[in-house]
Amino acid sequence: MGLPVFLADFGRALPEPGATIALDGPEAKHVKVQRLAPGDEVFLVDGADGRARARISLADGSRTTCEVISAAIDERPTPHVTVVQALPKSDRAELAVDLMTESGVDAIVPWAARRCVAKWTGAKAGKARDKWAATAREAAKQARRAWIPPVAELHSTKDVAALVADVVGRGGVAAVLHEAEHRPFAEVAAAAVDAGEMVFIVGPEGGVDDDELEMFRSAGADPVVLGPTVLRTALAGAAATSALGPLTRRWG
Repeated sequence: MGLPVFLADFGRALPEPGATIALDGPEAKHVKVQRLAPGDEVFLVDGADGRARARISLADGSRTTCEVISAAIDERPTPHVTVVQALPKSDRAELAVDLMTESGVDAIVPWAARRCVAKWTGAKAGKARDKWAATAREAAKQARRAWIPPVAELHSTKDVAALVADVVGRGGVAAVLHEAEHRPFAEVAAAAVDAGEMVFIVGPEGGVDDDELEMFRSAGADPVVLGPTVLRTALAGAAATSALGPLTRRWG
């Protein structure tokens, strides 16, 4: 089993060997929960690609200090994957974010699709986004990632179409996962091999509306079928990201 991972503040630069990094609050409590003690080694990550191997020097439950052994930047895989996720029902939302993060997605965009049952309005929108971000943070630590995928502000369909147009305009690839399409996923994956960016659009439980699909197609997204079975919206983004791995450079 790999070393446990804790989120830390590195400041403006990677810490040098011998530097002391302090963990406070929930991170220090997690050290206690995992029954780690002085002398145990851990990974510290800053959530922005920085990773340090460190040795615990103090752990008293409320505060933990670690001495850095080595530090480096984790290289992110390419293409960079963004999943546009239509708002799932509340009991599925955090599952979707958790699965996407553990599968390696690089950015998450909440989308208010026409057929979404869930709605983010008023103060609820900020709280819901914060909940997604917290889920991504904890899932990234569980997956031992140094990069925590950011959760964007809620996007309208027009916003998503503009995102697609920007990515495609930069030479990236975009795909709408749609169970009624016939173009195989492997064709889009092949087009993404030499691309720097990939966007997957995942519809809600009721599916992507025809007008939405046409708007995304006009912006440059290709509707594709992911596989022979229809996946729940909470799983589709993670499945697509994982399927892309061995077909591109993402898995080396």
